[in-house]
Amino acid sequence: MTLTFYIARRFVFMFAAIFAGFLMLMSLVEMVEQVRRFSGIGLGQAAELAALSVPASIYRILPLIVILATVGLFLALARSSELVVIRAGGRSALVTLMAPVVTAALIGALAVAVLNPIAAGTTKAYELRSGQHGGSASTLSISGEGLWLRQGGPEGQTVIHAARANTDGTILSSVTFMTFTPDGVPARRIAAESAVLEPGGWRLSGAKEWPLAPGTNPEAEAVVTSELSLPSDLTADRIRDSFGQPATISIWDLPGFIDGLQKAGFSARAHMVWFQMELALPLLLVAMVLIGAGFTMRHVRFGRTGLMVLLAVSSGFAIFFLRNFAQVLGENGQIPVALAAWSTPVAAALLSIGLVLHMEEG
Repeated sequence: MTLTFYIARRFVFMFAAIFAGFLMLMSLVEMVEQVRRFSGIGLGQAAELAALSVPASIYRILPLIVILATVGLFLALARSSELVVIRAGGRSALVTLMAPVVTAALIGALAVAVLNPIAAGTTKAYELRSGQHGGSASTLSISGEGLWLRQGGPEGQTVIHAARANTDGTILSSVTFMTFTPDGVPARRIAAESAVLEPGGWRLSGAKEWPLAPGTNPEAEAVVTSELSLPSDLTADRIRDSFGQPATISIWDLPGFIDGLQKAGFSARAHMVWFQMELALPLLLVAMVLIGAGFTMRHVRFGRTGLMVLLAVSSGFAIFFLRNFAQVLGENGQIPVALAAWSTPVAAALLSIGLVLHMEEG
């Protein structure tokens, strides 16, 4: 048990050192990128934007950090001949690997439970901050009451609420338009049975319009029309982009968000794939540990250490990109959601166990 805790502690220290190194490097790169992207901001504002952007970036490369930590751990153990002593004491490779494997699984669970919400929150904050400096802000949100859209122009803002919508948000049902003047004063309210987004504006069917200007009687002056047109600069692409990436939603809020999307009539497949992939993250980190150990859990006297490190890191990158490829296939509906999320971690774990058995036990 003492040896197990010793190896686990060494792995945690190695992981923390590499994590901190990447964190500092990515913070510097992000600061330079923010200065380049937003002209006229100071170093303090650039540092704030970088601090909000880095958590999501470091979270995405967590599997690569784990495999680098594994390679570093076993290279250090091999150079100090501790691996030889461990094997001479009768410990098999799989038993020795239990400490870093369990530690990686715990790191993955902690990352999903804690780092994921942090990354999602900082990403949302980054979008708001970047919008203040000239970036684009979201125009769409989903709640339990339905779909909310916002459009604006020199004549003022318009808030749109719909009970349901089609998959791209261009056809709305039971829709309400609330128009405001540039000063934020309500100008008119329109309720319609449906609204269809066409080039240049919305076409409303079964509409009733109430004027809300000061000094008017809204109900007495209300107008009912079978069809009404409202100008709009929204497009299907802009609405689709306004959904944001699933990574901007905390895993704790993701099931409710998926349910809201489905009730509103939108496709939640991308969010479902992301949710399952987040649940599979601990298994992916375990697979990264096994892959790194399979290539580097050997004594340095066998030689070819550089080649083995290169093979380990290359295999980790291959699995990382294969996972992203499976995610794309799952989001496009070409493979089932569960297969897109779990196939790569499961296959990588099984193949890496076979590699360990072949390299160390066979």
